[in-house]
Amino acid sequence: MSQQRMQGQPMIILGEDTQRMKDKDAQSHNISAARAVAESVQSTLGPKGMDKMLVDDLGDVTVTNDGVTILTEMDIDNPTAEMIVEVAEAQEDEAGDGTTTAVAIAGELLKNAEDLLEQDIHPTSIIRGFNMASSKAKEEIGEIATEVDPSDEEILKSVAETSMTGKGAELNKDVLVDLVVEAIQAVTVEADDGSHVPDLQFLNIQTQTGRAVSESALVRAGVVDQEPVHPEMPSEVEDAKILLLDRDIKMTEADTDAQLVLDDPERLQEVVAREDEQLEALVDAIADSGANVIFCQNGIDELAHRYLAEKGILAVRRVKKSEIEHLAEILETRLVGDFDSISADDITEGKVTRDEDDELFYVEGSGHGATLLLRGSTDHVVDELERGVNDALDVVASTVADGRVLAGGGATEVELAGRVRDYADSVEGREQLAVEAFADSLELVPRVLAENAGLDSIDTLVDLRAAHEDGDEHAGLDVHEGEVVDTFETGIVEPAHAKEQAVSSASEAANLVMKIDDIIAAGDLSTEGDEDEGGPGGPGGGMGGMGGMM
Repeated sequence: MSQQRMQGQPMIILGEDTQRMKDKDAQSHNISAARAVAESVQSTLGPKGMDKMLVDDLGDVTVTNDGVTILTEMDIDNPTAEMIVEVAEAQEDEAGDGTTTAVAIAGELLKNAEDLLEQDIHPTSIIRGFNMASSKAKEEIGEIATEVDPSDEEILKSVAETSMTGKGAELNKDVLVDLVVEAIQAVTVEADDGSHVPDLQFLNIQTQTGRAVSESALVRAGVVDQEPVHPEMPSEVEDAKILLLDRDIKMTEADTDAQLVLDDPERLQEVVAREDEQLEALVDAIADSGANVIFCQNGIDELAHRYLAEKGILAVRRVKKSEIEHLAEILETRLVGDFDSISADDITEGKVTRDEDDELFYVEGSGHGATLLLRGSTDHVVDELERGVNDALDVVASTVADGRVLAGGGATEVELAGRVRDYADSVEGREQLAVEAFADSLELVPRVLAENAGLDSIDTLVDLRAAHEDGDEHAGLDVHEGEVVDTFETGIVEPAHAKEQAVSSASEAANLVMKIDDIIAAGDLSTEGDEDEGGPGGPGGGMGGMGGMM
């Protein structure tokens, strides 16, 4: 409870249940919570990273080493920890990969910042130093990045393979890498300035279980995983006139509840017959529009099934939103929500074929798009496969759009650390210590890569530093051989944009946490588990709900 004295009497400005933590206690609490989140995903970093098993309230199990998936699935109940989760989400949205790297660096920045705070260095000086170091690091990334031809398939495959390594997709990366690069090339469009940029909205991913991963394929068409609503409907239409609907094919229900009282059974038959006639008229209107294939996002009345089949119309209901939106791109048309507004422009020509073995419809049109069919033995395998392929698609798309790559295996972080450390010599004041701390934090990546591979992290870092001091900018760690090699030559390549975003996100998150020097929690947030000293959120168990992380 915070009090101020007015005319000799205390004035209460906060409620009785309000809890407050200030100054170093608040900073220590926030840093501990943020570091707890970062440390929870460090063991997943790199090709030798371990997986996490996440079980939700319903008992559904997720097995993954994808950083953003782990953090979003965790039941985090700490406002500071949630800030670090936002780092992962921002990294995923902007770069598609590197989430674990961004979160791990953010945690290490806060660890080193805490040491500076204990030396009575003001947070403002640390924040200013981190900003200076972050800007310098991003500038140096531009210097050491290698310009590549976006059409160079070997580089693109190396980028995709690096992203997949250590994930569920790694075992079949020879097949998947080719599919990823082919998929990116299939959805690359020409921008207004004449450049070619991948547009992933034209790519849809479908998954199937019970098949080998090696049977995955890229289809230059839309895919619908449904069956015809009636067995007498055609399964293939060569010269298709396709209509996409996002409404039901059924009688329109009244806005208000009504009750009809009939005293004659014949009248009941008349009412039913009238409804059938109206539904048949609705099907006639669809047929008159020229459509002979209908993909409907919602339901279709069972009586309409027969009417549609009699007119030779292929109808498919309950099409997933992602599938029907993808069809709209491929067919270059729109979804229709009102039968009265159907026009000739809403009917588009295409080709519809059926794969009876996979129970899939393939829809070809004049538009731009493709479907990546990912297959695996079980749901868990397919889910992890999809996460890995999505990351690979994002980094390859980023490489095509940006045209710059970096050596992986910790090579870039060690090189940046050395350059930022040299830059610190030109910085005056206490900010110099913060810049040096930033450089030390970057070296967390090669250290964790070595630890996760069962190698000695100190010896590895010493060898990497020595190689970079000798002028080898591409010297990184090959975790499979346990040796320092030219990772660029060995095909361990990462997109420059992802690295820039990771450095920027980590720095911004650390600065945001350090700027907080006062935590005011309204209401009683105490929880049973926080009564133990040193709760899961670190120090500050007395803050109740803010003392625990999960």
